[in-house]
Amino acid sequence: MIHIGLSNLLEDTYAEAFKGIFIRILVTRWIQIDEKDRISQYIEKDPLRLAAYKATATPSVVMNRVEGGIEGWIDEKDTPDGNEGVILQFWKSYDKKKDLENQINDFFREVSIRIRQDILSVPFTRIFDWNKEDSILEDVALIDTEEFVGRCGGGYEYFSEEYGREVINIPLMMGYDFKIDRYLRCGIGVSGGNLWYFCDSLKSGWDIALSSIEAIKDVEGVITPFYVCPSGSMPANYPPIGPPTNYPYCPTLKDKCKSNVPDGVRSIPEIVINGITEEAVKEAMKKAIISTNDKKGLLKISAGNYDGKLGDYKIYLKDLI
Repeated sequence: MIHIGLSNLLEDTYAEAFKGIFIRILVTRWIQIDEKDRISQYIEKDPLRLAAYKATATPSVVMNRVEGGIEGWIDEKDTPDGNEGVILQFWKSYDKKKDLENQINDFFREVSIRIRQDILSVPFTRIFDWNKEDSILEDVALIDTEEFVGRCGGGYEYFSEEYGREVINIPLMMGYDFKIDRYLRCGIGVSGGNLWYFCDSLKSGWDIALSSIEAIKDVEGVITPFYVCPSGSMPANYPPIGPPTNYPYCPTLKDKCKSNVPDGVRSIPEIVINGITEEAVKEAMKKAIISTNDKKGLLKISAGNYDGKLGDYKIYLKDLI
């Protein structure tokens, strides 16, 4: 049951979200590793964790490139090849004024770099398409991975049929073939759903943000590409290196600029959510909000928007609960 005080903490505002192009893949690790290596603090001892974190490490849609995130970890009983796996999503902003085919081509060219450098280059990984046909709101394209990934075999790559899929096999020096589904479905989803937590200390900000992340993990089809985002960003006046921090909301600048930080607030972590449908993003935001029920140090819950001038969606916080 939601404490009545939680409703009072919600600002009467909305998160402004955007249409985005995405693909959703499953990466599996087809060898068994020792349990001590699977849970080691040194993630390089586990090829699956290493590939997942390398491939999704740098969110960069704001630089007009590609951002990624980990959706969830999958037991071997639920994967096509019977091996432990991880679901990854990759996203790029969608511009309705530009040719969609060119956008998708540019998008996958970027994603292919991550596949080649961050997944193929990690031992014992393989890639399945994981965009289930009944889970995509708009299935806009079928991407052929041959050109940008499949030709890494120096002409010795070959096709096969496995698990009801057409697969590209790329021979590697280590003594096995890297395998990737030849076709990856590409969809249009919702990116940039967000929540801002106004907290009384760094510790409460961190704890509250983490509880939200844990709650969001229960929602299928969403990622938090920045995990806990400490900076926020301004929607305008980008320097060449990208958007600056959202300085009116930086507690340390309260006495140095025109500040929007209320008295008593010492930390404002942001959670950014991308999802394959608007409903998935809303469900994730709802669970994140509910997870903060009765959390000490939470003074207000808000969201980032651009006065409704840029986004495709307005997700009102009070409508969620």
